[in-house]
Amino acid sequence: MLWGDTHLHTANSFDAGLSGTKLGPEAAYRFASGEEVMSNTGQRAKLIRPLDFLVVADHAEYLGIGPALMGGDEIILNDTQGRRWYDMFFKSKEDAYAAVLEIVDYAMDPNKSWPAGAELVSSTWESHIKIADKYNEPGVFTALLGWEYTPAPDRNNLHRVVVLRDDSDHARQIVPFGATESVDPEDLWKFMAGYEEKTKGQILAIPHNGNWSNGEMYAVVLRNGKAIDCDYAERRTKWEPLMEITQQKGDSETHPFLSPDDEFADFESWDRSNTGMVPKTNDMLEYEYARSSLINGMEQEQKLGANPFKFGFVGATDAHTVLSTTREDNYFSKVAATEPNPHRGQHWLVTPNEDNKQYAYRGYDYAAAGLTAVWARENTRESIFDAMQRKEVYATTGSRISVRVFAGWDFTADEVERPDFAERGYAGGVPMGSDLSNAPAGKSPTFMVHALRDPNNAYLDRVQIIKGWLEGNKSKERVYDVAVSDGRAIGSDGRCKTPVGSTVNIEDASYTNTIGDPLLTAYWEDPDFDPKQKAFYYVRVIEISKPRWTAYDAKFFGIELPEGVKTTVQDRAYTSPIWYTPRK
Repeated sequence: MLWGDTHLHTANSFDAGLSGTKLGPEAAYRFASGEEVMSNTGQRAKLIRPLDFLVVADHAEYLGIGPALMGGDEIILNDTQGRRWYDMFFKSKEDAYAAVLEIVDYAMDPNKSWPAGAELVSSTWESHIKIADKYNEPGVFTALLGWEYTPAPDRNNLHRVVVLRDDSDHARQIVPFGATESVDPEDLWKFMAGYEEKTKGQILAIPHNGNWSNGEMYAVVLRNGKAIDCDYAERRTKWEPLMEITQQKGDSETHPFLSPDDEFADFESWDRSNTGMVPKTNDMLEYEYARSSLINGMEQEQKLGANPFKFGFVGATDAHTVLSTTREDNYFSKVAATEPNPHRGQHWLVTPNEDNKQYAYRGYDYAAAGLTAVWARENTRESIFDAMQRKEVYATTGSRISVRVFAGWDFTADEVERPDFAERGYAGGVPMGSDLSNAPAGKSPTFMVHALRDPNNAYLDRVQIIKGWLEGNKSKERVYDVAVSDGRAIGSDGRCKTPVGSTVNIEDASYTNTIGDPLLTAYWEDPDFDPKQKAFYYVRVIEISKPRWTAYDAKFFGIELPEGVKTTVQDRAYTSPIWYTPRK
């Protein structure tokens, strides 16, 4: 199993480089692979444990404009528009801010043209390729090539991270496709098809944090008012096999409004607005979260013959600091301005006015980020990409919880504890991200699960299997506890009603592993299985409570947190689903 970040930004992203991020891709790879670096604000930073792989996913739009503007690059100075922005940037604070807003406006609107931007993107992309090759060391550390496509029509976040399987020879044949070309994701898919046809390489895209899209990321009716069709569904599931389920801008597994019977649903929720602080309404939520979208995908498959939302799960930081940190006790935050300092909790992500403050997000709202785990045989670009493509990956909200699940028709309870658990799982069933079909007569799917705590983090509270299914024209969901710690009981309804408790000392920002278990295993057979009903299953593993990064900040800086700021967290893991499809 390999650990990595599929979504990290450097100074070459327009929003990062124009707002205080000084470090570039070299520092990102050095930090991710275990070296100490000096942060953008001059603080020493080093991971306790290095990552195995990293995608530097800088925004494609005007890639490299921050360093080029700051350094007076000839592409900027020899161009009329570029020179104007350069002069504004160094004239006054007010003019600099106006220049940044104008650059962002140009970057996000394909109807506004800055021809010199294409030359800048091309030269910066070549630099990215060379730096990635320098730090890519097969078997030790993998630097996957990629970028972020950044459309936000009406300020609804429809961003995607694009990832290549391939080496520099393939990557040099294209330049990153961005919102300067089109804000329609279907045009990105056309570009991706063209890439594969031209280079004979492979490419995928990962939609991220749908909770900021105001109901558009996983909508079944497009912006033009047309319902999605079979062709759309087939193309989407081909080019977007994964979704980013958790990151600093909140968690997108589910929401209390959508899952009222799930007591763990309200986790790091960002549910007030989109990127422009346009208020969110409850009818939008269904099309932003993973669980409801998985259900909608099955409904669409029943109508269209193809499932547009058959995705696996990844987690990422979306950090714009170059520093891929996810631990609560070592949180370096989203942007340079919120690197560790006593005032970072008050920082506005987007500066509001008096009329929309209630819809804005502050530093305290940030989650400590997510991670991706990949079940791959080798630490190489090809092996990691292939695992992503087959969805044998999962997300955590920061902890390195090890979890594996297999589903089949003939597993037995004693196989869960065998030392060749994984070998038997592959031989007799399918792993996360796969499909089951053609249920044998009288059989229900059986699941084997192993979950192991992060050795440098909290013990485990419980392991759950989340099921969604179609019963006629009605969609349903249910949470089953399949393993719980401390000898607690699971009732006949499949739930453990006894909380694990808490050892957290908020004032001291500490906890102890005197409750919970380090390892939980489960054998589970679906008690409500109907071979005629489409269904999906994924595993959710939940840790015991520990201090949230805000509690660590309060202790370290000696500050008092405002009322309502969360100070504890139960980190978790989400495996990619396993789908069951009835025989036709």
